[in-house]
Amino acid sequence: MDGENVCPNAQEPPGPPQLGTLVLDISSGGRIGEFRGVAGPYWALRPVCGGTEWEAEPEHVRPADPMERLQAENARCNARSRGELL
Repeated sequence: MDGENVCPNAQEPPGPPQLGTLVLDISSGGRIGEFRGVAGPYWALRPVCGGTEWEAEPEHVRPADPMERLQAENARCNARSRGELL
């Protein structure tokens, strides 16, 4: 019988967010990054103001709250106005 040993209350961990979603990596000191995809067991994140992507374990990543998103988007706009982003 299929599903015999499955706990009825068990929930699947949440899947990865949509591409481009701003998330906070708790394991890197609260660094905010843009979700870029899945790389094996890790999630690839990119700094909002540009730079080298890094990988984070999904259990250490949470969605950025509204204030964190606002700060990150403001930093991105400031970097763009200084010519640091194309």
